[in-house]
Amino acid sequence: MPGDNLTRIEAQERKALVSVSSYEISLDLTSSPETFRTTTRVTFSAKDGASTFIDAITTAVHSVTLNGAELDPAVVSDGVRIQLDDLAAENVLDVVADAAYTNTGEGLHRFVDPVDQEVYLYSQFEVPDSRRVFAVFEQPDLKATFQFTVTAPAAWVVVSNSPAPEPVVEGDSATWVFPPTGILSSYITAVVAGPYVSVHDELTSSDGRVIPLGIFARKSLSQYLDSDYIFEKTKQGFEFYEKHFNYPYPFEKYDQLFVPEFNAGAMENAGVVTFTETYIFRSKVTDAIKERRVVTILHELAHMWFGDLVTMKWWNDLWLNESFAEWASTLATAEATEWTEAWTTFQAMEKSWAYKQDQLPSTHPVVATINDLEDVQVNFDGITYAKGGSVIKQLVAWVGLPEFMLGVSNYFAKHEFGNTELSDLMVELETTSGRDLSEWTKLWLETAGVNTLRPQITTTDDGTITSFVVLQEAAADYPTIRPHRLAIGFYNLSGGKLTRDHRIEIDVDGEQTNVAALVGLGRPDLVLVNDEDLAYAKIRLDDASLAVAMEHLADISDPLARSIVWGAAWDAARDAETAASDYVHLVLNNIGSETESTTIRTTLSQVVSVARLYMDPSTRAATLATVGDALWALALEAEAASDSQFQFVKFFANAASTDEHASTLAGLLDGSVTLDGLEIDTDLRWEILEGLVLNGAADDATIDAALAEDNTSNGAQAAARARATIPTVEGKRAAFDSLVTSDTLPNAIVRMATMGYQHVNDPASLESLVEPYFASINDIWENRSYKIAEYIIMGLYPAPLASTELVDATKAWLAANPGVPALRRMLVENLAGVERAIEAQKRDAAN
Repeated sequence: MPGDNLTRIEAQERKALVSVSSYEISLDLTSSPETFRTTTRVTFSAKDGASTFIDAITTAVHSVTLNGAELDPAVVSDGVRIQLDDLAAENVLDVVADAAYTNTGEGLHRFVDPVDQEVYLYSQFEVPDSRRVFAVFEQPDLKATFQFTVTAPAAWVVVSNSPAPEPVVEGDSATWVFPPTGILSSYITAVVAGPYVSVHDELTSSDGRVIPLGIFARKSLSQYLDSDYIFEKTKQGFEFYEKHFNYPYPFEKYDQLFVPEFNAGAMENAGVVTFTETYIFRSKVTDAIKERRVVTILHELAHMWFGDLVTMKWWNDLWLNESFAEWASTLATAEATEWTEAWTTFQAMEKSWAYKQDQLPSTHPVVATINDLEDVQVNFDGITYAKGGSVIKQLVAWVGLPEFMLGVSNYFAKHEFGNTELSDLMVELETTSGRDLSEWTKLWLETAGVNTLRPQITTTDDGTITSFVVLQEAAADYPTIRPHRLAIGFYNLSGGKLTRDHRIEIDVDGEQTNVAALVGLGRPDLVLVNDEDLAYAKIRLDDASLAVAMEHLADISDPLARSIVWGAAWDAARDAETAASDYVHLVLNNIGSETESTTIRTTLSQVVSVARLYMDPSTRAATLATVGDALWALALEAEAASDSQFQFVKFFANAASTDEHASTLAGLLDGSVTLDGLEIDTDLRWEILEGLVLNGAADDATIDAALAEDNTSNGAQAAARARATIPTVEGKRAAFDSLVTSDTLPNAIVRMATMGYQHVNDPASLESLVEPYFASINDIWENRSYKIAEYIIMGLYPAPLASTELVDATKAWLAANPGVPALRRMLVENLAGVERAIEAQKRDAAN
């Protein structure tokens, strides 16, 4: 990567010298398709006579003026930073430069719609990319006001953090002079421009202000925009947060913009949130995706308070921003919308992600050590989001929801528009709850690893419990034993259902916790430790409960309890405690009656992964055939037009591996095979085509024809993925070369191509690419943007091989490349996945 890193020490030193008052930023977006003119005036105070630097990633710097004195750009600017010497107590800096549009989703992204050739721009500044658009002290604790002036084609719409002014039109161009923002960190400022189509509404805030609402999308997608529903969820979120936070919405308006080729799910720019266009549904999507969109809408809205109003001092508290928003959005989804089983979704998806991340060699405490920007880039992970959100949920159980919300409200009031550290929040929670949280903070936030909890039960011959102990274990590398607030549920079979008839809530602490309150009760059919999923821990069932769960998993009446059991089975398979083949059997026999869409989606993804990676290689092909057969049978049996039917077909296309499977897929495309209620719409057609490509039943020409019929951004991405799925050595080499030898492809195409590259039934097609992969990654890291480098380094790693030869090659590269911790972390994580797969294969072979 370019030399554009920033260390925490540098940021601390600069903060000690500089206090920023305001930015005035002018952008001319009419000059060129490659670059734009950017003019910045920064007003700031400093220690008299001090020296520092301002960040500005530019293609050319035309002038630098400090306090009226012209500086030589060739001397003070290196294209990444501008050196500022001999500062006064009060300073005005003017920088005129050219900066580059990107196609990587970082900085100011430029996109040309293939449907109508219209140009769309949007900014993405987190973590360190506002400096790609204007000169800025790029760190979250140097807050200021921002005044944007934007010149753009007159036919465009321009949106920023402040309410949009009437543009001044001059010929084909127009200029928008936005009012200054309130005090913000630079990474949550934004500019979005283009011929976006918009829909508008408003709501009344808790303090009586009328808050304008806007929803924006590209012209060619606007017909699919369900704005009424999005406005409804937004208003429900506003009401929920303003009530529970006891603090009115802190900004003047709230716009939500769906933008092309977006790297993440969404970004919490203050008052101008950007979302991935995958949340505009041009084809049918699963209920899981519909629910996830609601959670994402409410996640970003929560950030308006936690992250935007009150912001971390440095990126080591990024976790708190994301964890709080993850927890709060799940709570709001469950309590303020129709998606009442949101905590089941959280357990199935977020917890699974967290447990996986927390068992990697790269795991880290929730409060991570962030020495520089490269550290934070790789920490947008399952610890920062999912474990953090789980730990917040545990904290709420520990202190109580009313006490937690009161503490949060006090925190907002005390630190509004400022910067904080974790201790600032914990002080408020200690005050409202009366609990000393210092030990809890140390054990949960400053140590890494996940504990495992399992019950140890003894009974009399007639089943009366004489001893009930919760055993707690920790990984050898991360031996911390933690306190847990959790519930234990007793479930019994009745009328063909496993239903809970007893529950207690206890504190578990230490390696053994005796639960005297359960002694004397009759042993139930199933004991579920961590019922209701309050705690963050892997769960194991006792042998008797496991046997019942395996036979009656589908009969567990509570969706969250079912999800916990699904998760426990998955953990045991990943840990090679149970055979992969047993997990496949469990899923195929029970998934047909599962009611929760995200549980179905997560579990089917896991079972396909198990079939491809964790099975004894000698039985892999037969297992894939069995999985494909079962998924098609489940699709035939499912209720017409149901979410389950839709998911079974989608995963059948993904897992298809035989000639018979390919024939069925071809029939779905040509109409000779039909299912009641199933429409083969545009996006499903692409998924089915990819399944045909995977099996050698469709080729480049077929993909070209499909793209001609769907010449859209979505179509181009689907075609790139399908093309990279071609299962031959030559096909995989072509996909590899398209990404490694060229740096022109946009981020969305790169990402989708790597997904197709990984989509294999027979991984032998990747064997010849092991050596080229390791030969290329240093160059990729040095010469691509962070996001593109991440996509390629993670996405082209030939993990499906899961072989000792790949382990050896990875270890050899790591031994030869001791530098660049962020890059090494990616390889260490890839290696850990392969080593886990090999252990699971051995366990399955021994079954």
